[in-house]
Amino acid sequence: MDQKIINLYDSYTHSQLSRKEFIKKLSILTGGTAMALTMLPLLENNYAAAASLVDDSQLETETITYKGVNGEMKGFMAKPKNGKNLGTVLVIHENRGLNPHTIDVTKQVAAEGFLALGLDALSVTGGTPADEDKAREEIGKLDPAANLQNFILGLDYLRKRKDGNGKVGCVGFCWGGRMANLLAVNDPNLQAAVAYYGSQAEVADVPKIKASLMLHYAGLDERINAGIPAYEAALKQSSIDYQLFIYEGVNHAFNNNTSPTRYNEAAAKLAWGRTIDLFKTKLK
Repeated sequence: MDQKIINLYDSYTHSQLSRKEFIKKLSILTGGTAMALTMLPLLENNYAAAASLVDDSQLETETITYKGVNGEMKGFMAKPKNGKNLGTVLVIHENRGLNPHTIDVTKQVAAEGFLALGLDALSVTGGTPADEDKAREEIGKLDPAANLQNFILGLDYLRKRKDGNGKVGCVGFCWGGRMANLLAVNDPNLQAAVAYYGSQAEVADVPKIKASLMLHYAGLDERINAGIPAYEAALKQSSIDYQLFIYEGVNHAFNNNTSPTRYNEAAAKLAWGRTIDLFKTKLK
């Protein structure tokens, strides 16, 4: 698919561009409205078409709640059956909320031997809606300070779990990747933070980081990658324990197997293996 079309879709999903305006711009690139509507299913997430990567029969799952700073927080919890003394991982969704894909990622983390929590940032507004555009709008309206504190409380919740070992990491994607960077800055007790194609923390805040960082970037993701040089320079200057990987020739959201145009199986598997290796080193 023409990279201009993928870039347009990325712009649409990360801005306040209306669906009407997006379709209009897509029609110009594809040569007409009919072709644009034909192209649309190849761009949008298709949860039904993406098979789960996990055998649910080996897991225990539950819905958990805890008190946030501005309302009750809810999340999807998964762990190996009869699992005890487990390293714990907070899984942070993209700007579409806690959708089926993020729930599947949470199960993937659990299948690797961890207690995993996929937290719903939109709990305070009634939970993630089925309409992804509506979810994006609601994510954009969240109070940043309160939202950050709600995720920090999620880390505290995991530390107190009796089936956990007190060690906590996080992994986030896109919007959640940004949150993973922010949690590394704002939680000095975090052991490991993994950010997939997420915007960087402020350079001035880098010295606060105590966690081990792993940063995954897509080679074609110019929007996010623009922040890499300054961030990496600050990480080096402050002697932060970090690993940074750029996967050439792949797009933003390359890990999302429900996004047929942007998903890249080879890059996703390589990045996932590196992520799990970090968690096994730091959280076991």
